[in-house]
Amino acid sequence: MVRKSTHHILTFETSSDTDIIDITGEVLDRVGESGCRDGLVTLFVPGSTGALTTIEYERGVINDLRRAIERMASRNLEYEHDRRWGDGNGYSHVRAALMGPSLSIPLLSGKLTLGTWQQIVLLDFDNRPRQRKVILQIMGAGRIPMEP
Repeated sequence: MVRKSTHHILTFETSSDTDIIDITGEVLDRVGESGCRDGLVTLFVPGSTGALTTIEYERGVINDLRRAIERMASRNLEYEHDRRWGDGNGYSHVRAALMGPSLSIPLLSGKLTLGTWQQIVLLDFDNRPRQRKVILQIMGAGRIPMEP
């Protein structure tokens, strides 16, 4: 086995209003290309108004998550950030802080250890469209390449 480490920058267009985007397919594609068999996959979204989590990506659960987030950090509350900066996205900073900017997922036998109904999602809480980047790092051990 040979130690490997690779990284990718994935890019996603968002529209605002608590976008929740399934990025599992993109991540799985990069993991497959990496040649890593056992290790760790780490994802991180730069910025203070985006987050990452896992969830069953199904319309009902997505709507439930949106409502739960609205209850935790309603956009209708007053935020000191808005008074200071006037950009109206104080709620998005609080939401992102509550959800968190990163995930780590074990990689075993070339497969992410996600549950059957578990997908990786990017959440964008900002109040305007964005181009979000997700840093994907794959570290682990892979097969030793065969000599031709």
